[in-house]
Amino acid sequence: MQKRKLGNSGLEVSALGFGCMGLNFLDGKGLDKKDAIKLLHDAVEMGITFFDTAEAYGPFTNEELVGEGLQPYRKDVVIATKFGCKNARPTTGLDSRPETIRAVTEASLKRLKTDYIDLLYQHRVDPNVPIEDVAGTVKDLIQEGKVKYFGLSEASVKTIRKAHSTQPVSALQSEYSLFWREPENEIIPALEELGIGFVPFSPLGKGFLTGVINKKLDDIDRRNIIPRFSEENIKANLVLVDALAKIAQQKNVTTGQLALAWLLAQKPWIVPIPGTTKLHRLAENIGSTNIILTTDELTKIDETVNGITLVGDRYPEVLEKQIDRS
Repeated sequence: MQKRKLGNSGLEVSALGFGCMGLNFLDGKGLDKKDAIKLLHDAVEMGITFFDTAEAYGPFTNEELVGEGLQPYRKDVVIATKFGCKNARPTTGLDSRPETIRAVTEASLKRLKTDYIDLLYQHRVDPNVPIEDVAGTVKDLIQEGKVKYFGLSEASVKTIRKAHSTQPVSALQSEYSLFWREPENEIIPALEELGIGFVPFSPLGKGFLTGVINKKLDDIDRRNIIPRFSEENIKANLVLVDALAKIAQQKNVTTGQLALAWLLAQKPWIVPIPGTTKLHRLAENIGSTNIILTTDELTKIDETVNGITLVGDRYPEVLEKQIDRS
């Protein structure tokens, strides 16, 4: 597995990370503990060194799973987790008060069975707490050796700049894929200017870009709360998948691999974190790191996607309100 550096911070990780949320907290299902830990071990053995979790996934259970699963490899992997959701539940609001950050960090350290967190993100920007106070608290935690690097998630350029002036931001984690390209407008240019890495979550459009979703989701699927995954919008947006599938077929790769390879080709400091519960999907995702897209192929992909209008919001209203648009 190739390595990449997240901006200028010196944080080096595998070119592809692993989003752990879905192991036991997504789509209404998940793996039992034994199988989840086995998949984490497989990921490490296949070259992945970058793993993403959060206290809010569960809540708490995902961190516990990741901590136990990665303990045998702790010195060889980079673990990212997050603070900032009130009572570790995104739908209850936000809480990034300094005392809360400290309490959450201590609890996460125990659940992750480690004495340091490699990358600590603010899960969502808290409008009630100055970002300078948030960054300053993490700066103290870094000086104490409990955290190595500071990250933000779904933050605006204004917030990123303010935080970065207090404590260098190593990475921004936000949604970015051929299903959601808004970061190209302002975020990516700012990250490049500041030397901050980019960690796209949902790089496969929450599974949509794999091509396996073509009808109404099961009732227990957590994606049902997302407007883009209503039965009507799935049907309308399939035009994107169908168009990408034709390009992928010409390249002799899967549609999902094409989507990940496209992301990797955008900037050398972009590290997507797709998640999966299946070993063959893990292998498929990793295969994307070996795919080289030519300038002509990238142009064709861009022209194809730009000619398609997607429908449906990417979050329900309660979560959309938590996005930093300052």
